[in-house]
Amino acid sequence: MADKVEEEIRSRVKDLLAEVSPADVHEFRGAQFDKGLALVHFPEGYGGMGVSPGYQRIVLEELANAKDNSKDVRSDLLLNPIGIGMGMPTVLSHASDEVKKQLLRPCFTGEEIWCQLFSEPGAGSDVAGLATRAIQDGDEWVVSGQKVWTSLAHVSKWGMLVARTDPELPKHKGMTYFVMDMKAEGVDVRPLYQLTGDAEFNEVYMDEVRIPDTMRLGERGQGWSVAITTLMNERVALGGTVGPRGSGAIAFLMDTWEKFHPEKDTPEYRVRLDRVMDLWVKAETLRLTTQRAKDNSSVGTPGPEGSVGKVISSDLNKAIYACAIDLMGAAGLIHEKGYTLASREMSDSSYRTFSVSGSFLRSRANSIEGGTSEVMRNIIGERVLGLPKEPQVDRDIPWSEIKRG
Repeated sequence: MADKVEEEIRSRVKDLLAEVSPADVHEFRGAQFDKGLALVHFPEGYGGMGVSPGYQRIVLEELANAKDNSKDVRSDLLLNPIGIGMGMPTVLSHASDEVKKQLLRPCFTGEEIWCQLFSEPGAGSDVAGLATRAIQDGDEWVVSGQKVWTSLAHVSKWGMLVARTDPELPKHKGMTYFVMDMKAEGVDVRPLYQLTGDAEFNEVYMDEVRIPDTMRLGERGQGWSVAITTLMNERVALGGTVGPRGSGAIAFLMDTWEKFHPEKDTPEYRVRLDRVMDLWVKAETLRLTTQRAKDNSSVGTPGPEGSVGKVISSDLNKAIYACAIDLMGAAGLIHEKGYTLASREMSDSSYRTFSVSGSFLRSRANSIEGGTSEVMRNIIGERVLGLPKEPQVDRDIPWSEIKRG
């Protein structure tokens, strides 16, 4: 059976490459979606084939080996990371068939970029403490509030929004989940500049923004359970990407080693080589572990394996880029020639590229974004090791009665 599935996937990819040129990213990925090769574990008709997610690597291998292929057609994390990694699984699990047909395909093609509207100034890691309000008005919801640290909001068509709809209920029970049009009247996106000099993050203000009830995912008051689908897929997307051997951050380090390694047969050379090889082994171990976890995963809400990969990859990325900067010596104190503030101008045909120094600075955020490493370790402790949960004294009292600073 497995061989037949693999043969079918390879046949479909062969047909795809014969019919559509990878030069047109949107057209190519649209055809990829239609052939069920977008996310193979999704159902037929929704970009998949209804098979194990482990078969996705067959698609990636075939695309990677294709002559004159563009890396952009297979790079979900460069094209639409939040939409494909988090939005599509959430829509598939909780949206109506009509909304699925409206949102899934343009999300995968990258024609409609997505962002995530969860964090707030007064509720960072505690997502359930959010204060943004949504009040129902007939067949619409009127939303007012503020979100922060919203990656790619400035180029997004859709935002995954969790808002407070029942303030008299406990905080986890009084929220509802929506897909909000980022171009709607009343949405104000303001840039937040970060350590790299880029502004991929934003503040988002909502002043009586109207959202049709058809764009509500899940039932009223069930926003927390829908948000869990998004959050768990976020950890898989950030920490669960499986590329070819030696790819990703470790490829940066190996390139830097070739350019800046010390003189051979010296104590410094041996010490630095030992450090580089230790990181390479850890990167390969993580890649294989992540692949095994993806092979065993299923569509819907992933398990805690996403948190394991996320916390390890966050620490490893920081260590890899720190090593690269050390290898560069004095050259690591400045940005290399060609470093640009590209993120703010991301468009359909431009993709972010970072120098080693830019990647070093950007990697500082890895242990914060998508859930802090401390939160990930709590999840691992509770759901993998079976340790007691931390006390939550405000979990069962109405949100309106919770004291806030």
